[in-house]
Amino acid sequence: MTDNPLAPGSLDGLRALVTGSSRGIGADTATYFAEAGASVVINYRNKEARAQKLVDKIVADGGSAFAVGADLTDPESVAAMFQTVQDRLGGLDILVLNASGGMESGMEPDYATKLNRDAQVQLLNAALPLLQPGSRVVFVTSHQAHFIHGTPTMPEYLPVALSKRAGEDALRELIPTMEQASIGFTVVSGDMIEGTITATLLERANPGAISSRRESAGKLYNVAEFAAEVARAAVDPVPADNTRLVGDISGFSLS
Repeated sequence: MTDNPLAPGSLDGLRALVTGSSRGIGADTATYFAEAGASVVINYRNKEARAQKLVDKIVADGGSAFAVGADLTDPESVAAMFQTVQDRLGGLDILVLNASGGMESGMEPDYATKLNRDAQVQLLNAALPLLQPGSRVVFVTSHQAHFIHGTPTMPEYLPVALSKRAGEDALRELIPTMEQASIGFTVVSGDMIEGTITATLLERANPGAISSRRESAGKLYNVAEFAAEVARAAVDPVPADNTRLVGDISGFSLS
């Protein structure tokens, strides 16, 4: 991991849940939070052993964490997760909507929409009663999704990009509700991230895609570097347009 962008003790007493945090960007983001003093909830869908391994490492390093499994496309599963959070922590101060998908094999045709749009809205609505005034919600996306209506992306990524942009738009419609409850909302958009499962699957489907994008951008963030930006977004002032753009955006346009 890269150096923690958060100062030691800066999140003492705060409670954070990061979806899809048993590995990758979510795992590094949760670790940064824990190192800064937050009690963190590691969410996973079916990789319990991997999630528990991360919990054990955080605790061994002096942090506070526990794992909760939930299928984010199942409202009952999400409700059970938040009940566990309520019982163990009494509420939340940081919610990072990191989990996404749609390129996995064996999923139903509309899985990307269910996870990247519908589940994100259901998840946020279910979390609102637990979020305290002054808390923060962060939605993690990619430039390829954020700018999809103005800039084409690789055909292999198109269903994910469209569904994630639809999820972002649906979440933005809830900004007035969040503002009324004094909850901040930030979208963090980054270029393709080296080492993520999405980049791996894209490279497998379209060999050379990642190296080509790296050449165009000059640099692609790795998992730890991008996670550091997500962690910062949870504590920095909310941008005027609720959007934190990470990395090169040349060649991207919203329309």
